[in-house]
Amino acid sequence: MSKLRVGIIGAAGYTGAELIRLIDAHPYLELKFVAARENAGQRLDQVIRSTQGVDGLGELMLERFEEGDALQIGKKIDVAFTALPHAASARLGGALLDAGVQVVDLSADFRLKDQALYEQWYGQHPRPELIPQAVYGLPELYRSKLQGAQLIAGPGCYPTSAILPLAPLIKGDLIELDQPLIVDGKSGLSGAGRKPAQGTLFAESGESMRAYKVAGQHRHTPEMEQELSVLGSQDWKVLFTPQLAPMIRGILTTTYARVKAGVSAAQCREAARDLLQGPLISILPEDTLPDTLHVRGSGRAQIAYAIDDRTGLVLSIAAIDNLARGASSQALAAFNISRDYEEATGIPRLAQYP
Repeated sequence: MSKLRVGIIGAAGYTGAELIRLIDAHPYLELKFVAARENAGQRLDQVIRSTQGVDGLGELMLERFEEGDALQIGKKIDVAFTALPHAASARLGGALLDAGVQVVDLSADFRLKDQALYEQWYGQHPRPELIPQAVYGLPELYRSKLQGAQLIAGPGCYPTSAILPLAPLIKGDLIELDQPLIVDGKSGLSGAGRKPAQGTLFAESGESMRAYKVAGQHRHTPEMEQELSVLGSQDWKVLFTPQLAPMIRGILTTTYARVKAGVSAAQCREAARDLLQGPLISILPEDTLPDTLHVRGSGRAQIAYAIDDRTGLVLSIAAIDNLARGASSQALAAFNISRDYEEATGIPRLAQYP
């Protein structure tokens, strides 16, 4: 089987670097084009030092890519992964889509189905006519729709860690409908991106744990609400509190909901096993809890459930690697499904442990 030619638009960031690593290990893909605005003109091994000495990879030149270049670039690649800021991904990815290239977008540009909602949170959408075409790239919930998809919207990292454990509870009608869902997420510092900023300096964050963008201010809130609401009979409201943790990569998210009378943690686990089927997810047994160390560098998600009988709340806990299952490896899994490859092709199933 001949390999598909891949381009990464936005290859100089952390998700771009993760994509490079994964694509290099994929038996059916070959990286042919890399672009990054600020690093254009540099060799890849000057920007992503992990590619030094890797024949056929490190010597690739990072190019500057504009909309007018799409037809020319479209002759060089079959699929593009766009890892750019919002609006830029839709603009450049949309141009490549017009040129016949399959696009897997890792930004927020195609996650929200309501244009007005997108523009409320992100500003004007440059290609709103493409929104209905995009398929949300969460494999366990959208596997059938991903087959043959030409435009894939990679889910956000925090939403992935909240939607996966909550989906079985909503779909299985296991929680009460009259209260908001509480989502508490803790993320490693790489989620803030590669550009230097005071708040993510080691001296500022190495011994610190802090919340940010609380009380409905975080842009991932509407994404969670959208995806959870399509699963049941009502529109769900989410109270989301994101927090920065003093680690490089990983997300640990705990969600809280009021469980219906008589529902057990075992029923929650069974509902999750029924709904969340696939090679990149683990529903943990009783008395075993997720740990970011045990998913670090892998494409897997770990999920567990516990019920507090005193308060009537069910806790659903998920651990993912924010750069892998929360971004690049999940985008690759969705792509694999779209091409009828085995879902976990090229994706590490085991964590980097310790």
